[in-house]
Amino acid sequence: MTELRPEPTAPLSPDAGTIRIGILGAGQFSGSFATLWDRHPNVSHVRVADLLPERAEALASRLGHADTAADFEALLASDVDAIAVMTQRWTHAPYVLAALEAGKHVYSAVPMATAITEIEDIIAAVERTGLTYTMGETSYYNPAVVWARQKIAAGELGRVFYSEGDYVHDMDNGFYAAYQYSGGENWKSTASYPPMLYPTHAIGGVLGAVPTRAVSVSCLGIVDDRGDGVFDENVSLWRNNFSNMSALFELADGGAMRTNEFRRVGYWRGHESRFRYYGTESVMEQTGNGASLSIKTDGEDYAKGETLDISDLFYTTGGQIPEDLGDIDPALIQSFVSGTAKVHDRTRLPKSFDDAPNGHEGSHHYLADDFVRAAVTGEQPPVDAHRAALFTAPGIVALDSARAGGQRLPIPDFRAPRR
Repeated sequence: MTELRPEPTAPLSPDAGTIRIGILGAGQFSGSFATLWDRHPNVSHVRVADLLPERAEALASRLGHADTAADFEALLASDVDAIAVMTQRWTHAPYVLAALEAGKHVYSAVPMATAITEIEDIIAAVERTGLTYTMGETSYYNPAVVWARQKIAAGELGRVFYSEGDYVHDMDNGFYAAYQYSGGENWKSTASYPPMLYPTHAIGGVLGAVPTRAVSVSCLGIVDDRGDGVFDENVSLWRNNFSNMSALFELADGGAMRTNEFRRVGYWRGHESRFRYYGTESVMEQTGNGASLSIKTDGEDYAKGETLDISDLFYTTGGQIPEDLGDIDPALIQSFVSGTAKVHDRTRLPKSFDDAPNGHEGSHHYLADDFVRAAVTGEQPPVDAHRAALFTAPGIVALDSARAGGQRLPIPDFRAPRR
């Protein structure tokens, strides 16, 4: 399985049935999705649990059809059909596995896992139980990726032999506050989270458009030098001192992919995730604030080629500001307030989403709907367990490569078996 599933073209019928969704984690990110699921016509109830009960109560009080559970165990034992894991990024896999074993469909925030063995365990549990697993990778519905997925499938770029996906998010751009919000007194130990263990905002935008997988990687890590106790291997839970990392991947189709994960970078606002696709007939290059398409002519007269500014296709317009942003750092508001772009097809979404908060360049509406569709109908979502592994595993191996001085290492094949 490397083929990319086509998007739905119409809203899911209310007659298809409903599910009850439990949400684990009531932090800054989950509120956006809780609102969408609360509004979805195929969701009858939302239940929220958090280590801090007051956060769960505050979130549930803003929803129309919601209550709370005392803790994760109570959520597992309740009558919810599905659980959305919205906890800190290194905790996802154990919660996901427990939810699957309890017979619940699962939506997981990114990343899927932080170890190859965890990925293997999740895929095995999904295949054994037949339950739905969806990873909420926002880059899959990034406007540039939506455009590229369509154009590449139509053959308009020719053979795409090289692609780039970057996730450039400086720690000063809201990440300090986010880690402090979630990490308590020892927040610095987890603020050092290795950049390549959070690879899906970069890799997902390439492999969400180019139907292939990464088979090997060589990665270099740049040792941090700020000296503030973050990315200090003596403080870090992972003994990590890399704040910036760059990786070159070999792809199964004979092409190559380059990924940057930067946390110390003089870059402010604009597109944190940006992508470039180099084909034999056309090239799309996205920068922080725009994008261009270069098209060559037939034959040898390159003077007749053209370069088009296609930025307007990717700009998001509209979008609603949530009623309660809580204590979200102002630098992160751009991630939670977004409309949709010209390349997005809103006809597949429920009308109740029209005036609902969105985020991450329009992706939240589509990810929330994908999960409900999959859980209700039994059809596989676009980013199922196998595709989530294709987006996640390359970064895990890339970290191993960087720790080995850039040694080229093989990446396991997590494609779904052909049936």
